[in-house]
Amino acid sequence: MKAKDRRLDEIRALIPEIMPEDALALQNTGALLIDVREADEIAAGSPKQALRMGRGFLELRIEDSVEDKSRTLLTLCAGGVRSLFAAEALRNMGYTDVRSVTGGFNRWKNQGLPFEVPLTLDADARERYSRHLLLPEVGESGQVKLMGSKVLLIGAGGLGSPAAYYLAAAGVGTVGVVDHDVVDRSNLQRQILHTEARVGMPKVDSARETLEALNPKIKVVGYQTHLSADNVEDILSGYDVIVDGTDNLPTRYLINDVCVKLGLPNVHAAVYRFEGQITVFWPGYEKHRGGCYRCMFPEPPPAEMAPSCSEIGVLGVMPGVIGVLQAVEAIKILLSIGEPLVGKMLYYDALRANFTEFKLKRNPQCRYCGDDAHITGYVDYAQVCATTP
Repeated sequence: MKAKDRRLDEIRALIPEIMPEDALALQNTGALLIDVREADEIAAGSPKQALRMGRGFLELRIEDSVEDKSRTLLTLCAGGVRSLFAAEALRNMGYTDVRSVTGGFNRWKNQGLPFEVPLTLDADARERYSRHLLLPEVGESGQVKLMGSKVLLIGAGGLGSPAAYYLAAAGVGTVGVVDHDVVDRSNLQRQILHTEARVGMPKVDSARETLEALNPKIKVVGYQTHLSADNVEDILSGYDVIVDGTDNLPTRYLINDVCVKLGLPNVHAAVYRFEGQITVFWPGYEKHRGGCYRCMFPEPPPAEMAPSCSEIGVLGVMPGVIGVLQAVEAIKILLSIGEPLVGKMLYYDALRANFTEFKLKRNPQCRYCGDDAHITGYVDYAQVCATTP
C-alpha cells in the first residue's frame, strides 16, 4: 500500500464520511458546509449557502468565520479526498463535529442537489482589490458581496462626492446617485466628483463620468430628479444601504420615513462651517433597535433655524472628512463587520481636532419608528433650505 493510501485510511478512521443528500439535510438544520476547492473550481458551481474557503487558507481564516467549535462542519471538495484532509485539519484545531462529503461536488451535482454559479473575482478584480483580499474581515467572499451590493446616495454634492468615490473604489457593484441639480462653479470647492469643464452639466451625469472612469466595472444609476412623496419609495426600493448627503430638510424626512418603512439602514450626516456629524438611523438593526431621524426632530424646524451652506459657509474639506466616514459605515453594514453607528452620533470639531460620541435614544412614542408606529404615507414639507451641502 502506498503511503498516501495509508494516510487516507488513517484519516477515514477518524473522520465520518456522509453522502451529499445527508449533507444537504444537515445543512438545512444548521450545519455549515465548507467548500474547500480553489476559486477556479468554485467558479463553475458551488452548493448554495456554502462557505467558500480554499484549502490553502482554511486554517488561517476559519476561526474568523466560525467561532463555535461545537458547530457541525461539513467539508466538500471535488471528489472527496481534499475534504478529508481539510476535515482532519479542522478537527486538530478543536472543532469537535467535522464530517467529509464523499464524492464531493461532482456527486452533489450529479444527484441534482441545489447549487449556484457564484459571482467570482477575475484577474482584474483580484489585482484591483488585492488589499481588500488580505483582510480576513473582507477577503474574497466579502469582496464578492460588495460587488453584488447596491448603495444609493442622495445628493452628488459635498458629502455624496467622497462617499461615492470610495464606494466605487471599494467595488460596490451598483452605485445610485439622486440629484436634480447641475454643476456650479461654487460647488468645486468641496464637491470633488465634478470639474471645471463640467460646469452646467447635470450632477448625476458628471458623477457617472467620474465614477466609471475610476472603476469601469461598477454600474452607476443616475436619478436626475427631486425626491418627492410620489417617487421616493420607488427610487429607494431595491437598494441595500441609503447614504443621505443632503441638507434639504424636507428630503431628509422623506428619506427617513421610507427607510423606516422598508427597513433600510440610513447613513445620515451633516456639515456646518467647521463641524460635522454622522450617525446611522436603522430601527430594524437586529443587534439593538436604534431610533430614526424623527426621534430627534419629530417635525422640521423653522427655516431660520436650519441655514444652508450657501448661507453660512463650510470649510471645503469638512464634507470630505464626514463623507468618507459615511462610506466606511456603508461598507461595514454591507459586510456585516464591526459596529455601525446605530444609537450613537459621531461629532467632529475640525478647529479643535476633536471627535466626540453621543448616544441617541429611540423614542418609543415616535410616530414613525415607535412601538405603535404605522406609516401610511409620506409628507412633502415646504422647501426650507438649499439642496446640497
